[in-house]
Amino acid sequence: MLIPKPTQAECVPYQWNYVSVVPETKDILGEMQVQLIDTIDLVTSLDDETLKSAYAPGKWSILEILVHLMDCERIFAYRALRFARKDKTELAGFEEDLYAPASKANDRKILGIVKEFSLLRASTIELFQSFDEEMWAQTGTANGKTTKVSAIPYILCGHEIHHRNIIEERYIGK
Repeated sequence: MLIPKPTQAECVPYQWNYVSVVPETKDILGEMQVQLIDTIDLVTSLDDETLKSAYAPGKWSILEILVHLMDCERIFAYRALRFARKDKTELAGFEEDLYAPASKANDRKILGIVKEFSLLRASTIELFQSFDEEMWAQTGTANGKTTKVSAIPYILCGHEIHHRNIIEERYIGK
């Protein structure tokens, strides 16, 4: 099923920041799988010291970024599920700056994080594949912002691209 890329008018600014970096594709779910493989290839090429370091004081480590990506994917997949099922309950936001240190990501091994991320992504894609056209067209509100279900895979994909670009530019200087 073709899931159309949302336009800027269909997104709030923070969503568009992510959606806009997603390459044009007819298969966003396939693109999500490709992005995961690209991210795994990148992070598994790094040593433990690099994975646990931050590029500046107060910034997250690469391991914390990876767990942040998973936290966001879980939350956004949950939102997509609620919205797709026509649940109009307004959902709360979350405080990512509390989640990252609470995750204790720096106490974990990269292979465990990569395994979890792979399983999570497979689960997210399976959920999204279960949606029909009517479900993709649903909207809901979270953190005071209305979101269309069909925007969520693009937001997740763009969010991952955003953080991978930061890792490449600020952590490893590619």
